[in-house]
Amino acid sequence: MIGGQAGQGLQTIGSVLGKLFARMSYQVFSHQDYESRIRGGHNFYQVRFSDSPISCSRRGIDILIALDKTTVQRHEHELNPGGLVIYDSEAVKEKYESPVFLDVPFRQLAEEAAGSRLMENTVAVGAVMGIMGMDLKPLEKLLSDTFLRKGQDIVDRNVAAAKAGSDYAEKYCERCEFTVTEPGEGGRLMFLDGATAVALGALLSGCRFYAAYPMTPSTGILTYLAAASKKHSLVVEQAEDEIAAINMAIGASYAGVRAMTGTAGGGFALMVEGLSLAGMTETPVVIYVGMRPAPATGFPTRTEQGDLLYVTHAAHGEFPRVIMAPGTPAEAFYLTNKAFDLAEKYQVPAIILMDQYLADSEWSLPELETSKLVYRDYRLRTEELDTLKAYKRHEFTDSGVTPLAEPGASRHLVVTDSDEHDEEGHIVEDAETRIKMVEKRLLKKLLQIKSEMSPPRYYGPERPETLVACWGSNLGVVGEAVKTLRDGQSIGMLHFNEIWPLPCMEEFDWMNLLDGAGRTICLENNATSQFARLIRMETGFEFDERINRYDGRPFLLEEVVEKLRA
Repeated sequence: MIGGQAGQGLQTIGSVLGKLFARMSYQVFSHQDYESRIRGGHNFYQVRFSDSPISCSRRGIDILIALDKTTVQRHEHELNPGGLVIYDSEAVKEKYESPVFLDVPFRQLAEEAAGSRLMENTVAVGAVMGIMGMDLKPLEKLLSDTFLRKGQDIVDRNVAAAKAGSDYAEKYCERCEFTVTEPGEGGRLMFLDGATAVALGALLSGCRFYAAYPMTPSTGILTYLAAASKKHSLVVEQAEDEIAAINMAIGASYAGVRAMTGTAGGGFALMVEGLSLAGMTETPVVIYVGMRPAPATGFPTRTEQGDLLYVTHAAHGEFPRVIMAPGTPAEAFYLTNKAFDLAEKYQVPAIILMDQYLADSEWSLPELETSKLVYRDYRLRTEELDTLKAYKRHEFTDSGVTPLAEPGASRHLVVTDSDEHDEEGHIVEDAETRIKMVEKRLLKKLLQIKSEMSPPRYYGPERPETLVACWGSNLGVVGEAVKTLRDGQSIGMLHFNEIWPLPCMEEFDWMNLLDGAGRTICLENNATSQFARLIRMETGFEFDERINRYDGRPFLLEEVVEKLRA
């Protein structure tokens, strides 16, 4: 764990260590806890690495890098047996004599070895490597890859700073008894957070317009796509507010390109009228909603799964929508692609629902398989349009899906309206047309969309005595907890990541699995068990037990194991 105040560079230390371990072929998981301020406050960044798969955070700290006194006060008691606190007494303004403390003069070593205190974080990274007795060559390669664009001198100075930290730790650490196993096979791994995975998925799904107002925890998508915009012919617009953002995205989609917007729950509140506009005009649009504790501003930088029922039912009127809730960055990548495909195919809004925990946590993972991505152009282009005798934007069809053309691409007029309209898109008032339009855009489409939703994934015995259901980001922690408890117990996990409409049961009868389990438990990061309520609302099934956490923090492995045992 690296702890300190915002602005002290703790994220840099954590990110470098995480990326380094992933490059060394270790399995890595990291998560952050930070306050809603630019500087000050208490933040921490936790990195866990292993030679076997891991997917969540856990209690207990082996090495604590304390960049300020508050970190010592808050986290010293969390040290595992044999654990160690690394700190700089000059920066912390206190000298600790306990054997669990190692005073490493980060600032002094940076100035002596690299000629700049700016590299004291690199000294800290080197000290960690020295404490664990790890080879510095992979770190030197990472520093070269990271800083070469700034010149060889910057690379050399960072390498020198890392070596100074490593040498100092090896020389003065009297109780450094850490043993690091060799990494598993599989080669160098990616190190990716959930928000970046969504941005990559959007980019490789043909997104060419992204509009958003910065709002934690969605801002990472905006910054990533803005940085990639010139290289990939993508228009990125920082709108004045979320109302403008969604309407810009709808306008871009109407004009003929794949479009997306992103926000958090509070911003989505402003987008709701635009969501209905997309539903009525049958305009495809993808919306990322990053969940954080509410109501109102709540905990702006922390996590919760409190917006599920809101996002499922938001907007006035009835129209189909798609909701994806990834459980890992890899799922975020592939499900973003599926969201774009279904939005375009059925001309509906598709929502990617993710909490701050998954958006900001970073995972090691193998190379993403772009061959699995789907790209189909469902729009009528100029040549196809020219062959039509007449074009009706909202034509009544057996499937409910009508030809989607872009304005100005042919001799045909493209018209739609937010009022109820006829097949051509002109305003109407009669009841007969209203009935046919509702059946077209809602009832006919909904059945088809439902058939395309993948069923939940199940891990465990065929007929478990205990079945734990979860959705979204809790895949990792519940998966590890179930694996921990599996010896001597009949326990399984059912994880949902394609939430709405609820998947059909032809491919996998997940309701039969729930009905046949001896005890069913639903685990969620909210106070009212929103997913359990959604299941009951749609199927009548009632879970036997519910486990909830709603303090703005994620579940930890030991906590889930204890609650399941209880």
